[in-house]
This record gives sequence, structure tokens and C-alpha cells, in this order.
Amino acid sequence: MDIRLDGKTALVTASSGGIGFAIAKELAASGATIVLNGRSEKSVSAAKERLLQWLPSAKIITAAADISDEAGCSHLLSQVPKVDILVNNAGIYGPEDFFETSDDTWERYWQTNVMSGIRLSRAYLPAMQQQGWGRVVFISSESALNIPADMVHYGVSKTAQLALARGLAKRLAGSGVTVNSVLPGPTISDGFEAIMADEVARTGKSIATLAKEFVMSHRPSSIIQRAASVEEVANMVVYVCSTQASATSGAALRVDGGVVDDIV
Repeated sequence: MDIRLDGKTALVTASSGGIGFAIAKELAASGATIVLNGRSEKSVSAAKERLLQWLPSAKIITAAADISDEAGCSHLLSQVPKVDILVNNAGIYGPEDFFETSDDTWERYWQTNVMSGIRLSRAYLPAMQQQGWGRVVFISSESALNIPADMVHYGVSKTAQLALARGLAKRLAGSGVTVNSVLPGPTISDGFEAIMADEVARTGKSIATLAKEFVMSHRPSSIIQRAASVEEVANMVVYVCSTQASATSGAALRVDGGVVDDIV
């Protein structure tokens, strides 16, 4: 399947590293003009340089903005008023016991993980609808279905994304605009490598080995019995952004290695 997105502009939020960067990279390889977003000029400039080293012909726009609040979303929109593809990838996570999770923490997760996608979708979707083509993708998580006991606040925000994406897909029925969710499971991202840096130094084990041990210990229902790569997650996102995926909308597409024990 030859996926081409020439002439399309794609915004991937929080794309200066990790899964977001991998998504931006693969969309660029398909010919899309990429909007790289991060919280600082330094991070997006570094991401642009990194992407151009891999793909010198990439068409890149940089847009520094912290979209964890309304002002940050407005700042991003002032820089990039229109896109054809919106990938809502911005998100935060971290373990915390439910009984110790404050209202402020709940609000911070809600604003970053949910409201950023609401605000940007509300701003960008009307033009997509008017032109009769567009793609919106929410990067959720297997934690939306398999709520972690030590990250209830995170799981709730990811479940909310699924409801939001499904509702938006129905709202845009027949418009030529699709809205979907992609649910990664354990993934070897920049964040995972940073968390495991001390363990790599202590044990001498590779990141891949430590990731596999994590999966088998904490996600034993995994069918592939390893962590995914960021490229494997990106491949799913690129497909749902393609013209070939025009009959896929309102879906929650798992790239979790089979962690969620569900046949639907």
C-alpha cells in the first residue's frame, strides 16, 4: 500500500520527541507538510534538525506552544490557523495513589490530556468539514480500557479521549472527515528510555530486554510479549490519516500487542 499525503498539512502535538516525533517523521515520509509542536523553541528546533537529517526533503513548520491550557492552545492556533490532519498526541502520565491525587493533579491531567484535544478539534474541524476532507486522531492508551490501579487519574483521561473521538466522529458523519483513536500499549519511547537509564547502567541490560521484562512482569497478557517501537505506533497513525482509511471512523485502534484481552 502506497500511502501518499502530498499537499496535506499535518499537526502532531507534542512531536518534539517520543511517539509524537515518530508519527511526524512517518507522515513527512508520506509527503505531508509537518507542523512540529513542543513547549519550547529549543525543543522544536532540535526536532526539526533531527527530522531533516533523516529526510532532507521534509516540509516542516515549527510551532512552539504549551497546549496544557487555553492560552497555549490559542498561541498554537495563531501560528497555525488551518490543518488537514490533527494528531492529538500531547499527554502526561505518572503513577500516584488515588487517595493522594489532588484536585490540582486531576485538573492538570484533564487540561493536558483531554481539553487540549477538545480545543484544537473545535478550532480545526470546521475548515476540514467545509473542504470535505480531514483526519483527526487521538493518541489514547491501552490504559483507557485497562485502567491502571496506580494511575486512575491517567486512565480516566484516556478513556475520556475515546468517548470524545467517538462522539466527534458521529457529529461529523458523512462529512468526509474521520475521527479515530489509536491506543498504544507498552512502547519503547524516549520517556521509557529515560526512566530506564539507571537500570541500564546498573544491570548492563539493553533497553529492549528491560522493556520485555517490564511487559512480562506488568502486562503479562501481552500476546507479542515485548514492547512496541514508536515506529509501530506511528504506522497505525499514518494509515488512519491516509485516504485509504476513508471507511474507518469512530474506531479505537489498538497497538497494544494484545495486552487488552478483548476480541472486539
